[in-house]
Amino acid sequence: MIPSPPFSPRVRPPGAGFVVAIDGPAASGKSSTAQWVADSVGFRHLDSGSLYRAATAAVLEAAGAGSTWTEDDVLRAAAGIKLEPLARSFVPARNAVSLEEAIRGPEVTRLVSRVARMPAVRAWVNEQVRRTASGQNVVVDGRDIGSVVFPDAEVKIFLVADPWERARRRLIQSAGRAPTDGEIAEETERLVQRDARDATQSAQAPDAILIDTTYLTQQEQVERIVALIRVVMTREDAPGH
Repeated sequence: MIPSPPFSPRVRPPGAGFVVAIDGPAASGKSSTAQWVADSVGFRHLDSGSLYRAATAAVLEAAGAGSTWTEDDVLRAAAGIKLEPLARSFVPARNAVSLEEAIRGPEVTRLVSRVARMPAVRAWVNEQVRRTASGQNVVVDGRDIGSVVFPDAEVKIFLVADPWERARRRLIQSAGRAPTDGEIAEETERLVQRDARDATQSAQAPDAILIDTTYLTQQEQVERIVALIRVVMTREDAPGH
């Protein structure tokens, strides 16, 4: 296991939002954990992956599932998409119409990793995320969040888990039942291959706190992250800080 660095909170400028950055490989539980953490501390959850999915859904609608998409094709199709605030989260929308249903389809899931590897699309997503989070208290999850998008985030978390356990959790979530060992083995192989493809987008920031969730319940993950957030917030509110 990679040792976690000493925990050192940052000082926020007056009026700035408080950012919690949660990174990790595919199926490490980032989004569900981030939403639970956000609810626990009264922040909004910002899922950067929803923008990659929205861009994928848009280019699928505009150009079909071709293998020749360029960055310009994706960005042109995604023009006008932005994150709209809800009570405790943000949803990708175009002309104030939610795209939440469209981004969860199987074709989007199959193709989104290709779109997410496009540098210009990543730059577009990162800028949208920064703009949306500006001045707000948010828990942001995705790729590059602590290392690239918010290098000065007040709290940085990097979630990891054994590939077999990640595969088992993903299959339970998608199928709603206990998977067989054979099913888990196949999904594990897919996740390992995706990890290799996504390696440049899922590096741990040097000052992130690493949490191995292999043997933790989701509640235990959330409790650890919330405890870290409260430590930082208490220190920042202390007299003379």
